[in-house]
Amino acid sequence: MKMTFRWYGEQDPVTLAHIRQIPGITGIVSAVYEVPVGEVWPIEAISRLKAQVEAHGLALEVIESVPVHEDIKRGVDSRDRLIDNYVQTLRHLAQCGIKVVCYNFMPVFDWTRTSLETRLPDGSTTLSFDAAAVSQLSSDDALSLPGWDVSYRPEELRALLKAYETIDEEALWQHLEYFLKRVIPVAREVGIKMAIHPDDPPRPIFGLPRIVKNRADLLRVLSIVDEPANGLTLCSGSLGADSKNDVAALVREFSGRGRIHFAHLRNIKVNDNGDFLETAHRSQDGSLDMAEIVKAYFDTGFEGYFRPDHGRMIWGETGKPGYGLYDRALGAVYLNGIWEGIEKAEAAKR
Repeated sequence: MKMTFRWYGEQDPVTLAHIRQIPGITGIVSAVYEVPVGEVWPIEAISRLKAQVEAHGLALEVIESVPVHEDIKRGVDSRDRLIDNYVQTLRHLAQCGIKVVCYNFMPVFDWTRTSLETRLPDGSTTLSFDAAAVSQLSSDDALSLPGWDVSYRPEELRALLKAYETIDEEALWQHLEYFLKRVIPVAREVGIKMAIHPDDPPRPIFGLPRIVKNRADLLRVLSIVDEPANGLTLCSGSLGADSKNDVAALVREFSGRGRIHFAHLRNIKVNDNGDFLETAHRSQDGSLDMAEIVKAYFDTGFEGYFRPDHGRMIWGETGKPGYGLYDRALGAVYLNGIWEGIEKAEAAKR
């Protein structure tokens, strides 16, 4: 496996110099953030990003993400032009040596939390989701939650929510199918593996359809274009927010098929009523058996890209919630330690 670390570019308070000092990190996961959603990423911008990363002795082989425009998700007339732009971006990325592109098909927002700074007993702060609080919000109140696309003005978001009232899950599936049947052949041609990220959290919210929530959904995504270029970003925290999802079993099944191209690893504590909060990466700190999840990757011969996902804000660090340096670095070292322990245990058996 290849351990990577997410970096938000020059505006990120976490620097490449800091990331380079984390034991075991070999690559950076990033994106070209200055280009509006739906426009082609210039090859010069991608090359500049790659050069920045490589100047610090790290590789840039995974992009997270190339956002899918709302018009594609909604299936409106402009989608053909936007998909043409998307595949041209893939061609540019391939020319710069990119191997994997993470993306999602969540309408309007990439993720939702009710708090970005829930205080844990140890004094650290973390991201959390209160299902009851969300269910009681009006549509206007909902727009105040973190996770919405901030490039839209509030009135534009309201209009988008209204537009999605006529789009149910089956319609969204049809729009995803249209997208994949146009994009995956190009990805195959240029040597890029597309890796869809599951919905976060994996349930409908605010009346918006969500279609990548569980095993059945993952199978359906892969069956639309059944070939290796159409794969998964398997996020333990997103899928694990539904206690019915057995994350280790999902890893064994889909990694065993060679269809997981990117792995997000984080732990969460989940309640039966749908509440969850993000914890330290250790198994004992949350509801997920991280050691078993990592072993599932090892046992299935996973050779793709890992990254420690969201971390707590610890030791007084400030910055983008969930994306501080310290706790993610601890997570990376912990995950690498599990992997090394499994490697040595297996070697001792031989």
